[in-house]
Formats: sequence, C-alpha cells, structure tokens
Amino acid sequence: MFLRILKLFFIAVLLFSSCKSKKKAVSSSKRTKPTTERVVKSNKKETDKTKISTTKIKSTPKNASYSEIVAIYIENYSPLAKEEMIQYGIPASITLAQGILESGAGRAELSRKSNNHFGIKCHKGWTGERVYHDDDELQECFRKYKDPKYSYRDHSLFLSQRSRYESLFSYKKDDYKSWAKGLRKAGYATDPKYPQKLINIIEKYKLYTFDEDVLGKKSKRKDKKETKLKTYIVEKGDTLYSISRKFDVSVASIKEYNGLDSNTISIGQELYIHPLKN
Repeated sequence: MFLRILKLFFIAVLLFSSCKSKKKAVSSSKRTKPTTERVVKSNKKETDKTKISTTKIKSTPKNASYSEIVAIYIENYSPLAKEEMIQYGIPASITLAQGILESGAGRAELSRKSNNHFGIKCHKGWTGERVYHDDDELQECFRKYKDPKYSYRDHSLFLSQRSRYESLFSYKKDDYKSWAKGLRKAGYATDPKYPQKLINIIEKYKLYTFDEDVLGKKSKRKDKKETKLKTYIVEKGDTLYSISRKFDVSVASIKEYNGLDSNTISIGQELYIHPLKN
C-alpha cells in the first residue's frame, strides 16, 4: 500500500513539472516580436524635408487673367525654386517652368487637391499619401503632399536620385535649354514639344533671372525692342473684351490706343495693341 502511494506521488510530481515547462514555453513565444517593422532608404537624409523654408502663398483673384495667374504663381514659388537650386543644382527656371506647365500654374486638380505640382506618380517604393487620377491610363497613382513645398523638394529628390537623370547635372546651371531637352531625352515626358514648351515659358516670363540671382551673375540679356507696332485684325466673333483677354490688355487701353469712343468694331479693322509713340 505504501509503495503504491509512493508511485502515485512520483507520477503526480512528474506530471506537474512537465505541465509547468509547457506553460513557460507558450508564454515566452508570445513575447517574441520582429526587430524591424519598416525599411528606410539610406540615401534619403532625415533633413530632406525639414530644411524647406515656409513660404506665404498669395491667393489668386477670381477674375485674374492667365498672365496674372502665372505672375502670382512665380511670386509664390520662386523662393522655393531658388532654394532647391542652391541645395540640389537644378536650375530654378526649369523647376518653375515645369511647375507652371505641369500644374497649369497651380490651377490643375492634382495641384489644388494633392499639392502635387509636377505630376509625379507613386512609383515603386513610395510610402507617402497617394491619390488616383486618369492620365496615360485610368486611375493612375500619384503622390500626395501636405504642402506644396514638399512637392518641390520631392521634385529635386526625384531628379537627383535617379540614374536616368544623371546626365542633366553635367549641364551648366544656367543652361536651361540643355536641361529642357535633357529632361525629354531622359524620359521625363513623352511629348516631343515638351522642351520647347519649357523654353517658351522660361523666356516669356524671364525665369532665367532666378538662375542668375542664385549664381550671382549680372544678366547679359538685352530685351529686344519691337521695331514694328503690334496690331490685330478683327475677325468674326471678336469683341473688344475677347481681344483684351487674348492680349492681356484692358478694354479701356485698346479704346485709348485706337481713339475709339464706343465698343463697336468691325471685321477686318486693324487695332493697335499697345500705345503709339509720338
């Protein structure tokens, strides 16, 4: 009888110790957590998005002409473009021209709702916010930013950190024509007229002056004086108002330049678009 009790006690001790070891094994497995939760690219510095100056954005009047809209856009974002040129070597003229062209001078839906001024798509590895728009294909993924200044910084990073755009940085910083052609050649845009569109914007709004400011150069460019008076031949459907919008001149000014007492004009009539000398 004593031996039986001793055996039962021994078996109970063995069962208790084995059960206890199992509980320890289970509890230790619950504490195990992965050591890394996300991958951070080593080539992006932590300061990439913290050294951007805050710029006050001037609003655009509702009835502003396109020239006024572009002028306000340049006033708002030229400080950012110059800052990016200093830090990354991309001509401010190119950055501004691309911003004007890609965002419709800040009026496009992508720039208004997502602060994306350069039409940069998500691409592989993008971990930020995103939005979907129809582009070359239906509902393509585009990057979304909390502030336009981050769009300007991401544009600099996009060009400076991809090998396909490496050749651009061999051009002089004030050679906007080579940069414009180089962007198209590197595949930034598929439109064959893309380089000329950028060049036209740069020269029309004299964006090259911002490159010269950063480089500390005095402009050697001389504005070409018009030798001929600029005139316009009235066509069917024209009004003084439509002509004023086309040339960014007020109706009152056109009437003054042409000695008109009323708004009546006729087809084939020649109108002066700027004041006559003498």
